[in-house]
Amino acid sequence: MASSPLPLVLASSSVYRQALLEKFGIPFITATPDVDELRLAEEPAFDLVRRLAFEKATALKAEFPEHLIIGSDQVAVCQGRILGKPHTRARAIDQLKRSSGQEVVFYTGLCLYNSATQESHCIVDPFTVEFRELTEAEICRYVDQEKPFNCAGSFKSEGFGITLFKRMRGDDPNSLIGLPLIQLAELLRLNGVQLP
Repeated sequence: MASSPLPLVLASSSVYRQALLEKFGIPFITATPDVDELRLAEEPAFDLVRRLAFEKATALKAEFPEHLIIGSDQVAVCQGRILGKPHTRARAIDQLKRSSGQEVVFYTGLCLYNSATQESHCIVDPFTVEFRELTEAEICRYVDQEKPFNCAGSFKSEGFGITLFKRMRGDDPNSLIGLPLIQLAELLRLNGVQLP
C-alpha cells in the first residue's frame, strides 16, 4: 500500500508565491525562513537563486521534520547587472529606466526538500522579458499605480507590468511571478503528490 505524501510547506511569506501554489488546489502551510539573502562575492545570478532556494527550504527542516518544503528565490539580470527588489520608489524608477529597451533575464530558483529523507531537488528556471522603450512619465505612472517595491525588476507581470513589455520568452510564465509551477508539479509528482 502506498504511503500518503508528506505535508507541504511553502518557505515564503510572498503573497504572490502563495497565490501561485493555491492553483494546485492542495493543502499547504507557509512559514518564513530566516535566511541571509546577500549575494556572495562574484556569485553568478544562476548560482545565487539556486543557493537561496535551497537555503530557504532547508532552513525550516527542524521545525518541519517530516514535510515537503518548497524554497524559491528570484533575481533579474539586465546588462550583466543583478536587479533585486527595489524597496523604494526611486530605486524602482531607476531599475525600469535601466530596463527600458533592454532584455532582462529573470532567474527563479526552486528547491523541493524532503525533510524526512533529507533529499532535495533544485532547479533554476530562466525567463526573458524584452522591455519597450519607456518614457520617464510612463515609468513614473506605472510605479505610482502598482508600487512594485517588493518585486525583482520593479514590475508585476500579472498586473499592469505586462504593458511595459515588447515580448516574453520562457517555458513557464509563472516563474516570472516567482514560482515555476510546471517544474514544481513534476517535483511534487516525484514525491508522491497527485496532481491534478
